[in-house]
Amino acid sequence: MISVSHLTRTFGSLRALDDVSFEVARGEVVGFLGPNGAGKTTAMRILTGYLPATAGSARVAGFDVLTQSLEVRRRIGYLPEAVPLYREHRVSEMLEFQARLHALPRRERAARIARVLEQVGLADRRRDLVGNLSRGLRQRAGLAVALLPDPEVLILDEPTSGLDPIQRLEVRALIQALRAEHTVLLSSHILPEIEAVCPRVIIVDQGRIRADGTPDELVTRLAGASHVRLEALVGPDAEGARRALGALRGVRAVHDRGRLGIHHAFDVVCDEDLREDVGALAAARRWALRELSWRRPTLEQLFARIALGAGDDGTLLEPGGSARTPAAPSAAAGAPVALSLAPAAGPPSGPAAPPASAPVSSPQAARVVYNLNPFDRGATRSLSVPKAVEEPGAGPDGAAGR
Repeated sequence: MISVSHLTRTFGSLRALDDVSFEVARGEVVGFLGPNGAGKTTAMRILTGYLPATAGSARVAGFDVLTQSLEVRRRIGYLPEAVPLYREHRVSEMLEFQARLHALPRRERAARIARVLEQVGLADRRRDLVGNLSRGLRQRAGLAVALLPDPEVLILDEPTSGLDPIQRLEVRALIQALRAEHTVLLSSHILPEIEAVCPRVIIVDQGRIRADGTPDELVTRLAGASHVRLEALVGPDAEGARRALGALRGVRAVHDRGRLGIHHAFDVVCDEDLREDVGALAAARRWALRELSWRRPTLEQLFARIALGAGDDGTLLEPGGSARTPAAPSAAAGAPVALSLAPAAGPPSGPAAPPASAPVSSPQAARVVYNLNPFDRGATRSLSVPKAVEEPGAGPDGAAGR
């Protein structure tokens, strides 16, 4: 239903999407997970035809989003993060207006509007002004607009952004109810929301896909091993206790976490829940237990490992897994640059020469800009390359007009 191949989008020197490829089958509900600025919204704007790609291709329901944009738009419902609604309309008036934009036949409009209002729980608010609705109800109204043409694909960008916990639960339940009838691509940086409604997760960071699969698969494969946590009074021979735990069947490793008061802590790394085996060993050795628990990695820990490069101890990891030190901010990353106004050392004889790297301004020099206008051959030209611009009033020979 959605096919993305080597999708790239640049804004000047910023690469918002970098060679992204993925598929979404008919009827799937996929969560697009990533930190703010990861490229989620850029990908969704390209899929919905709001923004052209710099390179690569994307297809929705078999139609190319660039060359067959109108066919794609007939088959998608889009809920952007900032819901664009006319606040002076009543809810029913807004949906009537949207139905006319979608060219729905007049005889079908009333029934279709009534159905989507019932779906989103706004049937009793149809006469309310949109501007008088709460933030959560406006999200529902925006979802009603997305559902109005009965689209094959729903693309929802941060559907619970800015909502309180109760409103988030309501919108989440609404999205779950839509799963049976639509293919859904939902972007968010809220982990419980993704886990609750999305059987499949695509994690994107810095414009690249870092992981793709079900939450359980990703946690099992990428987030690290599960373990049994044991805190017990084991006596003076902590090393002997560690060896006894390591001898249990199914144990991969035992990490000694040291003393906690009079107790000693161990993490027993294993693939299965071995609390019964560890508890039986503790009873046989007469260890006084304070904690015996089963701990599995979470999607939140996996997200931190991928998006932040964080290890279990809080250090940052390189893609290969080695520890690294966070880099200092630079001008390329948008950090401010401190300029020294002190005179350079040396004799003050003669005028100071400009630095070798400083550009020399010239009246004849052409002015260049980064033109990000998507309608100015945005699909075919590189938006990371500046284009020359003539000064206003300049003639063909470069001289200023009179």
